[in-house]
Parts: sequence; structure tokens; C-alpha cells
Amino acid sequence: MLAAIAVTTAATAVPLGLTAAHAAWPTAERPGQAADGTNSRPAVIPALQEWTGGRGTHRISAASRVVTGGTGAKDLLPLARRITEEIAEITGVRLAAPRTITGAPRGGEILLRRDPGARHERGQERYEEEGYSLEVTEGTVTVTAPAYSGVYYGTRSLLQILLQDDERSRLPVGTAEDWPNYRLRGFMLDVGRRYFTPGFIRDYLGFMGWFKLNDLQLHLNDNEIHAPEGDWSRAYDAFRLRSEKPEWDGLAAEDGSYSRADWDSFEDTAARHAVQLTPEIDAPAHARSFVRFRPDLGLNGGNSDHLDLENPETTAFVKKVFDEFTPWFRSPEVHYGADEYTGAEELYRGFFNTMAEHLRSLGKHPRAWGSLTHMAGGAGGYDRDVTIHSWNNGWYGPQAAKADGYEIVNTNDSLLYIVPFADYYHGHGLDGRYLYGSWEPHVFPGNQSLQPGDPQLRGAMSAVWNDLVHATYTQQDVHGLVQKTFGILAQKMWSGAAAQMPYADFTTALRRAADGPGMTTIRPTLPEPDDLAFQVKATASSKTAGTSAAHATDGDPLTRWTSDRENGPWLAVDLGEPHEIARVSLDWSGDHGRAYDIEVSDDGRTWRTVVSRDDRDRPGRDELTFPATTVRHVRLKGREGKKIRYGLWSLQVLAAPDLARDKKITASSSETSGLVPENANDGDPTTRWASQYTDDQWLAVDLGGTHRVRRVVLDWEAAAGRDYDIQISADGTVWTTVVERRGRQEAGVDTVDFTEPRDAAHVRMKGLARQTDYGYSLWTFEVHA
Repeated sequence: MLAAIAVTTAATAVPLGLTAAHAAWPTAERPGQAADGTNSRPAVIPALQEWTGGRGTHRISAASRVVTGGTGAKDLLPLARRITEEIAEITGVRLAAPRTITGAPRGGEILLRRDPGARHERGQERYEEEGYSLEVTEGTVTVTAPAYSGVYYGTRSLLQILLQDDERSRLPVGTAEDWPNYRLRGFMLDVGRRYFTPGFIRDYLGFMGWFKLNDLQLHLNDNEIHAPEGDWSRAYDAFRLRSEKPEWDGLAAEDGSYSRADWDSFEDTAARHAVQLTPEIDAPAHARSFVRFRPDLGLNGGNSDHLDLENPETTAFVKKVFDEFTPWFRSPEVHYGADEYTGAEELYRGFFNTMAEHLRSLGKHPRAWGSLTHMAGGAGGYDRDVTIHSWNNGWYGPQAAKADGYEIVNTNDSLLYIVPFADYYHGHGLDGRYLYGSWEPHVFPGNQSLQPGDPQLRGAMSAVWNDLVHATYTQQDVHGLVQKTFGILAQKMWSGAAAQMPYADFTTALRRAADGPGMTTIRPTLPEPDDLAFQVKATASSKTAGTSAAHATDGDPLTRWTSDRENGPWLAVDLGEPHEIARVSLDWSGDHGRAYDIEVSDDGRTWRTVVSRDDRDRPGRDELTFPATTVRHVRLKGREGKKIRYGLWSLQVLAAPDLARDKKITASSSETSGLVPENANDGDPTTRWASQYTDDQWLAVDLGGTHRVRRVVLDWEAAAGRDYDIQISADGTVWTTVVERRGRQEAGVDTVDFTEPRDAAHVRMKGLARQTDYGYSLWTFEVHA
């Protein structure tokens, strides 16, 4: 078979039937350079506030060592040991054991250093509490910060720079000064309506630290929104903390709860990752667990999820709950809910004030959901020493809370709530494109936005509410909804628009950053666009301890497959069914191949070579292209002619490229400001474009040049087209119809193949008649060469 392949030149991949002159292999990615020749700002999520580029790079090697110095140098040794392990996880390089030093670092050393006196003119208080300096020279790396959190965040930036580097070993010479714009950068998880395992909670604390988010609020009790047939005894409820004292037997949920040991493990993990773990125990509404435990304290004779605040024992009971569990909490703050109560306002006011004072008596600052506009029409008579989460403008918007003097957290429901798989509140994840382009923590809907950096605005927090208590989704499914925009939210909370890169480039960096090191429970959910091998079955000729063939396709940039030392190592993937493919992307570890083939097969037994590589001389990414072919099985096969070890961070099998992806796209109209044309070609199958409610609507993409087009793929939402044309144009003005669709009665995917390829610079769906009374709505619009 090899005899039929064109002869390859050094470091060149050649598809079958092409000569070496037709196939170009780009050199390995190098740190970017500014116009003056200095290193441009490295990609970090969230983006660095300031960067002064130098020249050259610092290379991590087995001779490198993490050392600690400055104030409390010994206290930083656990972090030094952890980053040593994390560098090994990211790069595959095992560094020397950490140690403390006095004075300046020596060549090859990475110094972690606390300097309580460090200051920054722009960063000011935020720099003192969480900021850091990252200084890279060709010989050494130094992270300096006034506080532990800043040192920790500096190590996250260092690790991300390594992970974004093509060879996972180089840091650009230069100095970063970095700090957050806002004090609170948070995420709330409703564990009351759905149990999440302790491993998931601990992983999320690390996930938050990876992106420099600093407040995880756990909503610890809640219940089904509506009682089945009006009977609250049949409604699901849960309280997730489990006391060992007999007097509390029966309060904790039977389907999952957290012991004191679990909570201590959360607190320990939070401290390591510079995250505040904020508990929320919700009352007097959302309190069915308490009413189940003490029916005499519920409204309507206990047939309610509201507490009866007219009963003097009720507030005493809630105080007792906080007395029992507050000693578990190391956070200086506790959230006590206090929203959506339908009882008497004067009783609610008494509860609001009494509980705020009680939490302060326990040494905690109180936080609560904003409800004062709806409940009372204002804050007259209400305790002002409470941090208010402004979650809904009607219940208590930011302008009203600001006028009343409250400290505010933006947790706006229409922008920041996810209710997994519901048909409301972003059931399939937040709108990443909108958040990236238009949102920051001061932004609220309905003309309620505050000024950037308003001193009463503490920050922002997205939230997951598990309203659908009987749905069958998993905690990993929830992670899939959150992961898409977690880094985007972190970017906007930390340094705002400082990323200074197009949305598509940012999401590429976000996929590369993944979840961060040390994860044990959560798994990546963001495949490369068009990657058909994401989490499919993989097999290999052999593997070494701690690695697996599956690691090459799991989407995690921190796991890898490594073979034994052998002749012709191979790794194969089964795509599950035939797919048209045109590219394979390899991300080599230090054990990279030198000469290898990409083979394909219909049955997994008989293989044919589609492209070869000769004399590769470095690790990193290698994308090989070849004429499109439809196959089910793909294999990497070594042919060095001697025993060699192969190591891959990933193997991706990529469909023929979508020419429309992230190109300029326009439409005749958009139903709302959130259903824009860009949603149809952003590579996200959960975002969509929708038109106004008339027949004569269109969606057109500018391909950025003339291409030989042979197929258009449309994924229709329920508001689908019945009659429409697929048109092409050279200039975007004069259109030619190439395919007519008539009488279509279903939604879903419509693959439109041309009778013959056509040259086009613009492609359009021209609607003629709709299937429904709504407009036209497309999840995706793809164009293929």
C-alpha cells in the first residue's frame, strides 16, 4: 500500500494523489510578537490587565524547580508542591522537588513570593487583596503578590500560558500586572433541588479557581415549585446538611446530604483555590423541608412550602437551624434567602431584620435575595446592613437597591440564570455571544444598568436552578451547560473587555483551557467544532500505566495516551457510523512520532492510507488534511522502522470544514435582540437565529472569498421553513437559485446537496413560506466545499 503513496519530503504531509509541492505544513506555533518585536500578551482566561512584553522565551524542563520566598515562604510550600504536580499534568515534565529560598531565584527556578507591601496604582485595593505580578525572564519566573489569593491566581496564569503554548513548555519573556475589576465573582449552584456529589463540589471549587472566580454559593435547601394536585406532602424537597445530633434526625434529605466531614473538605478545597464558600439556607419561602420536619410551623396547616411567620416558634426554629450549622461555615458571610414570600409584609419585615441581626450575632455578614419592591414597595424599615442579590427587576432591581443604600450583587435572572433543560431561563446554557460582546457586571436589562465600577456594586454571580426536580439529567449534564460560558463570565467579571480578541478566538482558547488540572469528577464537554472523534471509542496497540487510548478522545487536554516502546505503535478510533472527513489533528506530547500515516477503514480491518508525515521534529499540534472521504474508522500508524514510544494529548477527526463558521452573516430580520444571525454559524448547536413572523425572510453568509460549494446544511428549529430556496452569489447582490425546497413538513436537519459544485462567495436561504405562524428559525447554517 505504501508504494502507492507519493514520496514525502522532510516534515511534510502528503495526501494520496498529491505531490509534496501541493501540501504545506505550518511550523509550530510560537509566542506572538508585537510590531516592535516584543512578545505580545499571552492568552489567559480571564485576560491579563497589563502586559509589558520582552524578547525571548523561558522554557520549562526537568531541571526547573518551584521555590518559595518572601513573607511566609514555608506557608507557600503546599502551593509550590501542587503547582509542581500541575505542571507535570499539563506538560508531562516532572520538576525537581520544591524548596524555600532566600534572595533571588536561580536559573530555571519559578519563585512564588508574598510581599504584603506590594502595590499597584491602577489596581489599588483590588490588587492588594487579589492582584499579582508575573515576571518572566529567560532564566527565571517570579510570581509576587500581597496576599495568598494573588500568588495562587498568578500560578493559574502561568499554567494557562503553558497550556496554550503549542509545545506546552514555553513562557514569553515579559511582565504581567493583574487584578480583578470586581470584588465578588461568583457562581451559585442549587443543590437543594438536586444532589451533587462531594467530588463534584470539590472539582467546581478548583474549576472556579482556574478562572479566578472567588465565591461559590451553595443553595442548600429547596423544593418542587408546585405541589402535585395541591398536596405539598407529595412535593419533592431536600435539606442537604446532615447533623449527627439526634434532635435533627429526619431533616436531612434521604437521597443525598453533606456531613460535617464533607463540608470541611469543601472548606479546605475552597481555601486552596482562593474561593469563598458561601452557604445559603433559604427561608421563609422555599422551606418545605422545614415544614416537613415541623408541620406546625407551616402556613395553611402545614400544606405549604412557606413558613408561618405569625407563629412565634417559627423564627426561633430558623434561628436554631443557623445556630446548629453556622459553626460549620468558615465564610464570613451566610445567605439566608428571604425571597418570594407571599405572607404578610409586616411579618416578612420582622423576619428579614431579625435573621440579619442574628447572623451578625453569630459573626457572619448576611446576604439575601432582593424582594423589597414586590414585598414592601421600598426599603423603609428594613435592615440596610445586608448584601442584596438583585435577581429580578420587578422584585427588587439594582436602581432601587442602590437608592436604598444596599450593597448589590448582579444575579439577574434574565441574563444569568440557567434552569437545565427547561423552556425558560436559558435551559440550554447562557448566551455566550451576548455575554462576551455586551455584558459586564454593571449591566442589567430594562434600563436598570449601573455605572461600571459603581462602589455599591460588589460584583456578579451566575446561577443554576434545578427547578425540574423529576427530570433525569446528571450532574455532568449540568456541567455541560455551565462550562460553555464559565470562562466568558470570568473574563467579564475580572478584566471586562480586556480580552481584545474575536469571540471565535476566545472560545477556541476556552476549549484549550478546559476545566483546569486536578479534576476527579467533572469531564470536559466542549469539543473542537467538527471533531467527530470527541469521546468516541478508541483502541491502541499498547498503553503505559496511567494512560489510556480513551484519553486521546476524551476532550481533556490534560490526559494523554502513551504507548509502550514498540514497532509501529497505533491508535484507532471508531466514529460509530460513516462520516465524511477531511482532516485529522494530532496534539503530540514529548513522545512524538517522527514518521506516521493516517489510515481509514470501512470495517476496522482493512486499512488504506490517506496522508503521511515524514521527519516530524517536535511535539505539539499537527493537522493533516486530505481529500474528503467517507469512513467509519480512522487510525494513526507509526512507521519509523524501529521501536518508539508514541504519546498524544489528543487525536481529533474533523469533518470537511464548514465554510460559513464564524463568517459575516446577515438576515432580513431578527425576532429579538438575542436571536441574531450570528447564532446560526457560531458552531454552538444550542443557539439559534429567528426571524420576524412573515414569509419573505432570508439568512445570508459572506464566505470571505470564492469557494467551490457543493452542500448546504440547515438545522431547523420547530419554526421551520416549508418552501425556501438555496441561493448563491458572487457579490451579495445578484442571487442565483441552485436548489428549491418545496412542501417540507418537518423540523430538524435538511442536507441540501447541489447537483454539481458551484462557485460562490455568498450563500443564502431565501424563505418563501413558513411551516408555522412563527418566523424562520435555524440552529445552524453550514456551507461545505
